[in-house]
Amino acid sequence: MKRYSAAWAGFALMLLFVAVPPAVSQEKQAATPSLQGQGLFMENCSTCHKNADEAPKAPSQQTLMQMTPESVLAALTTGPMSVQAGDLTDAQKRLIALYLGGRPLGSAEAGDAKRMSNHCASNPDLGNPLAGPSWNGWGADLSNTRFQPANAAGLPASDVPQLKLKWAFGFPNGVHAYGQPTVAGGRVFVGTDTSFVYSLDARTGCIYWSYLAQTGVRTAITIGLLRGKGAAQYALYFGDERANVYAVDAATGELIWKVLVDGHPLAHVIGAPKLYEGRLYVPVSVAEETVSSNLHYPCCTFRGSVVALDANTGKQIWKSYTIEEKPKPIRKNSIGAQLWAPAGAAIWVSPTLDPKRRALYVGTGDAYTEPAAKTSDSIIAFNMDTGKMLWSFQDTHNDAWMHGCEPEEHGENCPKEVGPDWDYGASPILRTLPDGRRILVAASKSGNVIGLDPDKKGAVIWKTNLAEKPPATRGLIVFGGAADEQAAYFGLNQVRALAALYLATGERKWMAPLQMADFPGKPFVFGASAAVTSIPGVVFSGGWDGVLRALSADDGHVIWEYNTMKEFSTVNGVAAKGGSMGAPGPTVAGGMVFVGSGYVGAIGGFPGNVLLAFSPE
Repeated sequence: MKRYSAAWAGFALMLLFVAVPPAVSQEKQAATPSLQGQGLFMENCSTCHKNADEAPKAPSQQTLMQMTPESVLAALTTGPMSVQAGDLTDAQKRLIALYLGGRPLGSAEAGDAKRMSNHCASNPDLGNPLAGPSWNGWGADLSNTRFQPANAAGLPASDVPQLKLKWAFGFPNGVHAYGQPTVAGGRVFVGTDTSFVYSLDARTGCIYWSYLAQTGVRTAITIGLLRGKGAAQYALYFGDERANVYAVDAATGELIWKVLVDGHPLAHVIGAPKLYEGRLYVPVSVAEETVSSNLHYPCCTFRGSVVALDANTGKQIWKSYTIEEKPKPIRKNSIGAQLWAPAGAAIWVSPTLDPKRRALYVGTGDAYTEPAAKTSDSIIAFNMDTGKMLWSFQDTHNDAWMHGCEPEEHGENCPKEVGPDWDYGASPILRTLPDGRRILVAASKSGNVIGLDPDKKGAVIWKTNLAEKPPATRGLIVFGGAADEQAAYFGLNQVRALAALYLATGERKWMAPLQMADFPGKPFVFGASAAVTSIPGVVFSGGWDGVLRALSADDGHVIWEYNTMKEFSTVNGVAAKGGSMGAPGPTVAGGMVFVGSGYVGAIGGFPGNVLLAFSPE
């Protein structure tokens, strides 16, 4: 990572604050702090601080985003920019520092494992961490089934009602516990919104090491064999919210390599990379639609992509876009900002791999420009070896959407006809049916669950809609389902329920209403948008109300639940509390269940900063 002196920080920010940012609007006050800082930057800085490829008059936005939040704040308060930023409130300065720096102020020091009290007594050799029970990456397997077989789960359905909290680990300064824990070799590996990745003992929660990434690590972590790098035998692979991808020594936390997979200043890696035969397949998404309606923003230039990397070196093998046509200028808005198209179809999901057909399957999000690309809101198949697009299936047509384009506030950058925002935010699930036929099960925010034939270029086998009425933009099925040999299970976000469908036919097996709490002052219906997880006989689901539930896979009745929305005494002595569970699901391995609690999301859930471990013992 590049380092910048205080003088360079002052120069980089000199043009940034020639004009004093106006008061934060009511809309931005309701947004997360990072989005507030992003809005301030876009409204007041984009004229000079453009993207690196636009020949900016001042340091590019990408350059500014390499600085730490502490160096940005220091430049604004006591450094060279203190005079120019004199009319800014302290809150505005901190918001901009948070956005540009990509992590909370002070988190680099507070989150270091060296400052924690629960160090493991030793760091024994990992051996082969995948030889025993494990949950590797997002979906636990290449097919993203989110199903843990009995031998790896080590948790019979009869023991689930006896689950008890064994330990809690607090993330210093954390707000979102959005890194799904990976379990391997008796250790838990988890990323955080404070940019740290931690290695913990699965049984006790003691800490082995920490690694500080450039910014928040939301992806689940994938572990695999590494070749040609000396003593580092197994590596952890993950992405961050600046579109960096990392390989870190699983035993020590030492960096092996780091690469930037997309130069767009708002690009992210949110979906977990998938590892197979020495290649790492990385999905790329973006935060562009959160600011694209702003007149100062040159909307829109991002296209979703998959990047194949050499897992040993990080070298790019191929990169394929979800929209094959490059964005080109189409017009300028009333203040002279250049507008572009086409754009969108980000990939929020972890890829599903199909070695039999040498295919990789992803779901895409909506378009940001009109007409919407034919590969937005779609399932796309790419060739694993070359990156060539093999086929695509679009579920929702003409879905061009961006934040801030409601009917009562329809700006110049907005599409004329704003779509419903029905992304595929869930990884497709690949399963083989008892008769040998294969099926690719895809669920979207629209509530549609579709069975596609991967051996017939995505031909539709069946289609089931679980929506009682067209869902709002927050979606009905968001982060995904799980599937055992007979059925697929999905949490429903706006109707407070879980549903099970038979894989062979798409018919409903059951629909189970959930008794969820209402909270004063929260202007939305809580539901179950987080990914669900299954083991033989049981389905686990976390809710926006902070309750982790276990349901019978036979009929959907609740057999165990635990309210995480409270304060916890943690093994590392960090003050921690639970909150909403709105994105990642629990993971199960070796007789234990692991889940992070705390998620604000885009609709104002409850924050939290704790990782919880349960066991019936």
